[in-house]
Amino acid sequence: MKHRRNGFSLIELLIVIAIILIIAAIAIPALISSRMSANEAAAVANIRTITTAQTAYSIQYGTGFSTQLSFLGDAGGPTSTATNAVLIDRVLATGSKSGYTYIYGVTAADGNGNPVSYSINANPILQGATGRRFFYSDQSCIIRVNNNAVAGNADPAI
Repeated sequence: MKHRRNGFSLIELLIVIAIILIIAAIAIPALISSRMSANEAAAVANIRTITTAQTAYSIQYGTGFSTQLSFLGDAGGPTSTATNAVLIDRVLATGSKSGYTYIYGVTAADGNGNPVSYSINANPILQGATGRRFFYSDQSCIIRVNNNAVAGNADPAI
């Protein structure tokens, strides 16, 4: 007389677990690569947003470009001012967003101390994990890229 068995045997469960692990081993690297590509696309878009905001800032306030990245953001004031321009979002104004750190600096000023040129770098927080490439732009609004190190104005345009 045969006994009817209920459930799965240990071997059957191990086979199913092995199949799931194989699928996960194939899918996880692709997921990480997709995430880095998305972060890089966001970094380029954020640099474009910053350069556009700098142009608007210069026109709106007539004092050249902003002296700090945070001045382009929204600090929560009731109206926009030269230190609360509300041209970029609060998160980007902090200098870190979507796996990238944004480093802003004034590179030259006129005789009155008004910034006439600037640079903005987007560097992955952890290269190879949050992004692969480094990005740079300045008042020319040309976005440049470097695959291995911090990008600068001598690197090729995107």
